[in-house]
Amino acid sequence: MAYSKNIAHRIRKSLEHLSNVEEKQMFGSLAFLLNDKICLTAGPKRMMCRINPELHQQEVQNDRCSTVIMRGRVHKGYLYIQEESLKNEKYFQHLISLALEFNKQLADK
Repeated sequence: MAYSKNIAHRIRKSLEHLSNVEEKQMFGSLAFLLNDKICLTAGPKRMMCRINPELHQQEVQNDRCSTVIMRGRVHKGYLYIQEESLKNEKYFQHLISLALEFNKQLADK
């Protein structure tokens, strides 16, 4: 399994204050599950972020991220962000915040 150790480290640091985080190998990446729900992944040179599907179109309007498409299926609410775009710490934290906020909504259901 190939994934960016740098991205994984940054995600770990961003989630270290939370108690129910689990790391699991999934989809050829290192997935970070929060409350038993997939939240973020560190993949090869990119991060995947699970956000509220209602915010999806707004986020993909900029050129920093793209929609996750697996086996020809579009996954609204899942974004790929290339490692180069994650160098901007403010943008990285924005994505982490979106993922954590949506995870709370999933946990409340």
